Amino acid sequence: GRARPSHGEPRGRDGRGEEEEEEMGGWQQLYPGHIPTSPLQKALLAAGSALMALYDPYRHDMVAVLGETTGCLALPNLRDKMKNHPEGYRILQERPRIRLSTLDMARLQGLPEGSLGREYVRFLEDNKVSPDTRMPPKFVDDEELAYVIQRYREVHDLMHTLLGMPTNMLGEVVVKWFEAIQTGLPMCVLGAAFGPVRLSTRKLQVLATELVPWAIRSGLNASCVLNVYYEQRWEQPVESLREELGILPPP
Repeated sequence: GRARPSHGEPRGRDGRGEEEEEEMGGWQQLYPGHIPTSPLQKALLAAGSALMALYDPYRHDMVAVLGETTGCLALPNLRDKMKNHPEGYRILQERPRIRLSTLDMARLQGLPEGSLGREYVRFLEDNKVSPDTRMPPKFVDDEELAYVIQRYREVHDLMHTLLGMPTNMLGEVVVKWFEAIQTGLPMCVLGAAFGPVRLSTRKLQVLATELVPWAIRSGLNASCVLNVYYEQRWEQPVESLREELGILPPP
């Protein structure tokens, strides 16, 4: 599944197709929106996106680029965890997407209080967010790994729901600590480490003494959150899913 020079086009004088020479140095597009990049280009993108994300943590486009260009070790590890789990393997095979076009919002709103689907919709409404804001991958040079990071992005709001955290800076930092332990993505580690610099002294104290220790314990204790077929768990109570995963009750 890695980007390779195409072999089905007319060859140029040096053995490469003319169209290949004109587009990305001979590397072919692996999925819609894919932009093939060299290791040097990825390093430059990672450095630039990291600086922008630190300057403005709400630049989700820069956070997305950082995740893709630095996830070369973490993403294969996550993919392997999914392949070695029955539910995770089925997700990789069926490639479900969490978007407004795939969600029956009226049905989710009608589910019982405390169910995953109802609490997820409540989270979206209360925080005025939409699953459609998650950017598609561009710089991951493996089609299957591109889906893995897409899946991670689309279940991010479900992590907020399960952890009971809002989308303010304090809530995002707590979720990033949990995700850093769970995924090993450098982007999450960076967000967990540098996100607190914008918090007040009082919030820093709560973060350090209560929330971060709980997020770390939960991240270590919980099974891989990408191995849950959330679309088939909407009726399940949030408390039940937390217990199943091993997420400790929020403080």
